[in-house]
Amino acid sequence: MDKTSAECGVRNMEGGIMVGEKDLKQRTKEFALRIISLVEALPRGRTADVIGGQLLRSGTSVGSNYRSACRARSTADFISKMGIVEEEADESLFWMELLVEAELMGEQRVQDLMKEADEILAITVSSIKTAKIRKSRK
Repeated sequence: MDKTSAECGVRNMEGGIMVGEKDLKQRTKEFALRIISLVEALPRGRTADVIGGQLLRSGTSVGSNYRSACRARSTADFISKMGIVEEEADESLFWMELLVEAELMGEQRVQDLMKEADEILAITVSSIKTAKIRKSRK
């Protein structure tokens, strides 16, 4: 097993971390698609357009950066790239919170998506901690 395989956890045939029935690559892609649908459902207006654009950028970045992390060349590279995944997932949560608090979107509409972002964030943080422990043992 190469370094990248070890850092990406228990891998399935597609090469991602196994999380229940879905691997994290698929899960983060589905998250991005749900973010796209949410942004498309926003009312038109300056504030919604700006917040929606920020959410679209951060929410779709989660999956692309996770895929990049799985191709990391070293443990340090993996930790760095997973740090970006962590930041983007947290930023996505922030923008969704703003949508609700600015009354641009009902809480019911974003509740499940916020839960998914929080779960992805927790998995990411756990992966980073595990990689740091493995790196310190080498």
